Amino acid sequence: MSIAVLVLVGFAAGVMSGMFGIGGGIVIVPALVLLAGFSLVEATGTSLAAILLPVGLLGVIAYYRARIIDIRAAAWMAAGLMISVAAGAWLANALPADTMRIIYAVFLLYMSWEFIEPQRRVLRALGKDAPAKPEPETAPRAPVPALVGVGLAAGVMSGLFGIGGGNIIVPFLTIFLGYPAKRAIATSLATILLPMRLPGVLVFWREGTLDIAAAVPVALGLFLGTVFGARITIRLPPATVKLLYGLFLLFMAARFFI
Repeated sequence: MSIAVLVLVGFAAGVMSGMFGIGGGIVIVPALVLLAGFSLVEATGTSLAAILLPVGLLGVIAYYRARIIDIRAAAWMAAGLMISVAAGAWLANALPADTMRIIYAVFLLYMSWEFIEPQRRVLRALGKDAPAKPEPETAPRAPVPALVGVGLAAGVMSGLFGIGGGNIIVPFLTIFLGYPAKRAIATSLATILLPMRLPGVLVFWREGTLDIAAAVPVALGLFLGTVFGARITIRLPPATVKLLYGLFLLFMAARFFI
């Protein structure tokens, strides 16, 4: 795969990460396997190395400048993530994989409906010239046990399914803790900046299943794409952000059902 294509892969992954507060592996890993002939293990290790910093750093900076990151919440959730990722990896080897995959897909379907249905009603009301209720850009001060619990759940699911914790963090913050969508996405991106990636990168490096030559151009694309995706989310209306995130969760659910 040429350097230009690797940069484009990183850019696409960065846009997704910046917009939805997720890891970019959902784009990078399949692209490396299908387009570059990487094994799944090599693609996963290279992806983790590429997104260690750029997937979060520039997006977090953009959100921080827009003053929509909850640093306190991100710190407590990161603590939960660091504790529970290993537990998720252990569960992945102890439980039937197909059963857990279906359970997670059903969970994503439910969450996608929770995001999409309210926005569908809002858009229908707007079509009738009904006033839309603005979404606040601040969030209630969530209790520490709830934040740690979200981090623990995200870590377990990440270790279990090999996904970024943002798929769990954003819905939980938005639906159960009353966070505005933009603030939830920004806080999720800050949460997964380091604890989700560093241990895995070290393991892949030790095992020799990490292609630095491919990771570097992918990381370059991520640097460009993440901040671009974050700026898109910052400028979009909150209802549109929620609708787009719901559609993204629907896509993820379909991916786990297949």
